[in-house]
Amino acid sequence: MMHVILGNGPAGVIAAETIRKHAPRDEIVLVGDEPEPPYSRMAIPYMLSGNIDEGGTYLRKGKDHFAAQGITLRTGRAKSVDGKMHSVALQDGTSLTFDRLLIATGSSPATPPIEGIDLPGVHPCWTMADARKIMALAKPGARVLQMGAGFIGCIIMEALVNCGVTLSVVEMGDRMVPRMMGEGAGGMIKRWVESKGVKVYTSCRVEAIKKNGNALSVRLSNGATVDADLVISATGVRPNIGFLQTSGIACAHGVLTDEYLQTNVPGIYAAGDCSETLDLVSGKHVVSAIQPSAADEAICAGMNMAGKKLVLRSVTQINVLDTLGLVSSSFGEWQGVPGGEHAEVVDADNYRFLRLEFDGDVLVGANSVGLTEHVGVLRGLIQSRTRLGQWKDRLLQSPLSLMEVYLATAQLRNLTPAGA
Repeated sequence: MMHVILGNGPAGVIAAETIRKHAPRDEIVLVGDEPEPPYSRMAIPYMLSGNIDEGGTYLRKGKDHFAAQGITLRTGRAKSVDGKMHSVALQDGTSLTFDRLLIATGSSPATPPIEGIDLPGVHPCWTMADARKIMALAKPGARVLQMGAGFIGCIIMEALVNCGVTLSVVEMGDRMVPRMMGEGAGGMIKRWVESKGVKVYTSCRVEAIKKNGNALSVRLSNGATVDADLVISATGVRPNIGFLQTSGIACAHGVLTDEYLQTNVPGIYAAGDCSETLDLVSGKHVVSAIQPSAADEAICAGMNMAGKKLVLRSVTQINVLDTLGLVSSSFGEWQGVPGGEHAEVVDADNYRFLRLEFDGDVLVGANSVGLTEHVGVLRGLIQSRTRLGQWKDRLLQSPLSLMEVYLATAQLRNLTPAGA
């Protein structure tokens, strides 16, 4: 059996190792499009701030790890996939045939249509090559403007602050982390970041970037102009699925898969940031672009590719973010559902915030800032879709009573006769 895996990030690597464990004699080819050993993009900010070197980003530290596992590493980028012929054409003109294919190609930065976006000194922060360019410019005292204050942008922002730069952040949304946090939580994070010396422009966008001597001049939509030595674009990402247009593989925002991570084409699977996976709990297809989800999906896909049937019941819909020491999190349908109720508690002086979202008597989503002790309980209640009954009223009156409610409903579940 020949397994081809497109993408050598966390999803690709974990899937390859899972297949090897359960199919010791099968062939495995792991294809990555960068000339680096397989590494974690999420580790790049730690490299920017000097906490680790390049080797610290590698997913597997042993030099001969993949060879010892019988996994062939190959550098290349997919040009197209023929679902009927079970072949992948690479951009270098070569092709690979397969019995099983995993699409784990991740995502790429979305380049905004801004005048001057291609100037020297303007960079995304996505690849190891990007990181090297940023490290050469992000010296102590350097003026840095970052476009985007989403999840990835906030992680990059912390690394830049640790580098000692003078930082400005521009976010089109009306708050920080707008795709993860509601108005109350996102506004609190903005206030915290500004208290740490970062200038934050929300409800604002970059209109143009121009050369100004050896520096850059950035014009904003609010009329302000900001001078910078470095501009970083962190305005979001999109799944790498363009090469699948003629493949016959069904795609929406990402590659559509079933609960086995298989696509509509038998023998072809997808996992990680590029996949849109069926969540059996909610009944919806979900893109969960976080590393824990990539790992879960990769294990499930790898098991099924190796002939060991495994179902992925629930897709993790959790984001936990540390922004300059303030930990925030979002769970499930944090933005609420039509007709649903919510409960909220705010301690502005101490940067503590909690908002709970309900669908009937089920807790379906939450935003939390500065309340790390509730992370596990929130995950348990939301992912299990526990019916709270009378305990919903307790949470509406006192949102911080989560542990009490969790224990009470857990006891009720344990006491309920099987089949009731």
